[in-house]
Amino acid sequence: MKRRAFLRHAMLWAGAACSATPYWALADDFGSVGLFDRSFPDPEGATHPMSGWLGKPVVMNFWATWCPPCVKEMPDLDALHKKYPTVQFLGMGVDTASNIRSFIQKTRVSYPLLVVGHDGIRLMRDLGNQVGGLPFTVVFDAKGHAIHRVLGEIKPAEFEPVVRGLSV
Repeated sequence: MKRRAFLRHAMLWAGAACSATPYWALADDFGSVGLFDRSFPDPEGATHPMSGWLGKPVVMNFWATWCPPCVKEMPDLDALHKKYPTVQFLGMGVDTASNIRSFIQKTRVSYPLLVVGHDGIRLMRDLGNQVGGLPFTVVFDAKGHAIHRVLGEIKPAEFEPVVRGLSV
């Protein structure tokens, strides 16, 4: 029953992301809403404290294996990660560890993937994504303050200047 409810909500989230305006400026600094005080596991179960990424800018991309726009933008995010090594990219999987493990057997990225599971929807809302749609990308400065966000698939030509500005 939980799976059916999750899938029903997932379809709603995906629909909301497709109908939403994909790019919008961050009107308020939602800060890190305690994000950098938390830890999340990778798909293998090793725990990673978010505080370990403070001190450098972070591009945090919320995604799921069942979200086609999420999967489609991953190569673009990976290319930006490789081009701007002073910026940390993180993939926050709003999915199960087993689904993510299966996914990375077929699709590899060079940046870390962490598992936030179903709680990722609440975290995204806390970060300003009121519709809870995927994909959702939040850019943090080196102090952990949210400075930019994108709901929907990134457009590399529009997103790269944001990343380039962080690598200065």
